[in-house]
This record gives sequence, C-alpha cells and structure tokens, in this order.
Amino acid sequence: MTALFPDLLGDACWRQLPPAVQAMHGASPVLHANGVADITGDNHLAARGLRRLLGLPPPGRAQALALTIERHNGNEVWTRRFANRQMRSTLGRRTGSPFLYERLGPARLGFALRRDGEAIDWQLRSLHIFGLPCPRALHGRVLSRSGVRDGRYHFSVDVRLPWLGQLLAYQGWLEPTAPQAVS
Repeated sequence: MTALFPDLLGDACWRQLPPAVQAMHGASPVLHANGVADITGDNHLAARGLRRLLGLPPPGRAQALALTIERHNGNEVWTRRFANRQMRSTLGRRTGSPFLYERLGPARLGFALRRDGEAIDWQLRSLHIFGLPCPRALHGRVLSRSGVRDGRYHFSVDVRLPWLGQLLAYQGWLEPTAPQAVS
C-alpha cells in the first residue's frame, strides 16, 4: 500500500524532505507524537461557536499536544489532544484527484500539497460543508505548513474566514514518542 503523503507529493519531492517530516507523514500504521502548540483565534461568539462545532481547540499559549495518526486503507485518522479539547480529522484521497482531502466535522477541505524547500505547504483548493461545495469567495484563507525547526517537526496553521476573522491559528512542534520507520 502506498503512503498518502509520499504518493501525493511524488517520490522525488518526498525524498528531499527532512527525516522528521518523513517520519510524521510516512507509512507507519500508527504514530504517536507529543509536543506543544500556541493557539490563537478571535474571541467573539461566532468564532467560539464555530470552533466548538468543528472540534477545534480554544486559544491558549503553550498547550500540551498529543497526536495519534492511524493509517489504514489509504486514509489517515488524526486525533489531536490539546489541553482543553480533542480534535479529530480524517485525511484521504479521492480516485483521480491530485488533492489531499481532510474531513473535519461537517467540513471537507481539499488541499494541493507542495514541497517548499524542507517543508510541505498545504494549499486550500476546495471546501464542502455538509457535502455542498462552497464558493471560492467563502473559502477564506488557510495557510498551513509542516516542516522542521530546531531539528523537530514543526507545524503552523492559520485559518481566516470572511466576515468572521481568525477562526484559529496554531503552531508548535511534535516529536514521535517512539522511533518510527521512514518510508
């Protein structure tokens, strides 16, 4: 079975990524990692309510983060346990599509993955809510990047929506809790 991220990025791009990125996005059936994340987001009622609906964590600095990735049948279930909330999403691919799809609550996001130096940029290309496509003007802006900083896997995500502002931004680091095979 081909691993999701190496398949979407292509062998040449995949092999140029640092070992820490390959370990997190490789082919091991189960991966456990621990780290810390700083989380920000607007504090008005609409942003708080939407974060709760999607299972997103509330803002807070230096929140402990535990991640479990379970890989099977070409899909990855990511369970992120922040200090105050658990966030679960399913990543996968659709036949014939070059995109990585992430299902998060009622939302399905389609990302084009691109290697940028020693990092992976996730570029939002589609958004469906309750199975209905959203017009591009309502996608907002999602900046997502995973790479290496100070020798550790580092991630940053910033989600801003029209009329709502910053729904969520989080950045931090993760380290696998046990050695992982790199594919």
